[in-house]
Amino acid sequence: MKPSLRQQFQRLALRLAELDASLADSDAASDLKRYRDLTREHAEVASLVERFRRYEQRERDLAGAEELAGADDAELAALAAEESKAAREELERLLAELQSSLLPKDDDDARHAFLEIRAGTGGDESALFAGDLARMYLRHAERHRWQTEVLSESPSELGGYKEIVLRIAGDGVYGQLRFESGGHRVQRVPATETQGRIHTSACTVAVLPEPDAAEEVKINPAELRIDTFRASGAGGQHVNKTDSAIRITHLPTGIVAECQDDRSQHRNKAKAMAVLVARIAEKERSERAAKEAATRKGLIGSGDRSDRIRTYNFPQGRVTDHRINLTLYRLQAILDGDLDELIAALKAARAAEQLAVLESGPA
Repeated sequence: MKPSLRQQFQRLALRLAELDASLADSDAASDLKRYRDLTREHAEVASLVERFRRYEQRERDLAGAEELAGADDAELAALAAEESKAAREELERLLAELQSSLLPKDDDDARHAFLEIRAGTGGDESALFAGDLARMYLRHAERHRWQTEVLSESPSELGGYKEIVLRIAGDGVYGQLRFESGGHRVQRVPATETQGRIHTSACTVAVLPEPDAAEEVKINPAELRIDTFRASGAGGQHVNKTDSAIRITHLPTGIVAECQDDRSQHRNKAKAMAVLVARIAEKERSERAAKEAATRKGLIGSGDRSDRIRTYNFPQGRVTDHRINLTLYRLQAILDGDLDELIAALKAARAAEQLAVLESGPA
């Protein structure tokens, strides 16, 4: 274990002693909120310190076993070698657990998410690709038994979407999909191409955590413009008969959100407001991230939708994620929603980056 990490766990042991003293105080329970916070922190810190103590004990066991490894008694030496092997294996496992426990946690990771896909360069082919991406994420959600709904869509004449906004609900959805934000590029021969030439088109994806109603951004109603209009779509008995679709504009920022999937104007308004709040919160988050990125550029990137993050190459059957230089020759499986390998690799790269910062110690 690196000295900087060991020092952090030693500081946690001191903090545990402080928490023990605070909770033992006769007045500790007089402030219930503070008492709950102290109890929660005590449980977390105690678990880490206990694991760290076990790590230290196994270090001592290993040192003792190595001293006996060269004994003249063959049976004793064999027992020492066995103990040494077991201690090393447990130390490796404990170190991984301890390192993981210190990585920064994002409370947003547990939230549901809004996923927005917009066609970019490439005209009709870009819209078709937007449709492919929407299908990919819907299939991925289905694999994980997440709930999905289309909040708004702007279909293209030849198929696909100029824009589509999905809500995906489930345990840890945002944490799973957060690295999908950015520019997605496709290289393939369009169906309308008569000479077999490969075209490059692009779409942008933005993944936003659904705000907690109790902690959402406060919006002044006077700063909102709310418009109603008739829903557009492929048709059906309820389409274009009532002005149930809602568009909300936040005047200070110009951010717009709309919802047209429900026959109820009231429900559409509530859903559009949730998307609007998420977009405003994301704007604030992006501005903070930009300031931090000026100091240190992250491996995975800021998640800004202008970043080109991934290429889907049909002729070669490959998908390349440019942030971690990972290429998988499983294009069709990925487009069918099998994103787990990509997501796991991105999470691992992010964890490695965070750990490197952690191990470097305070600046």
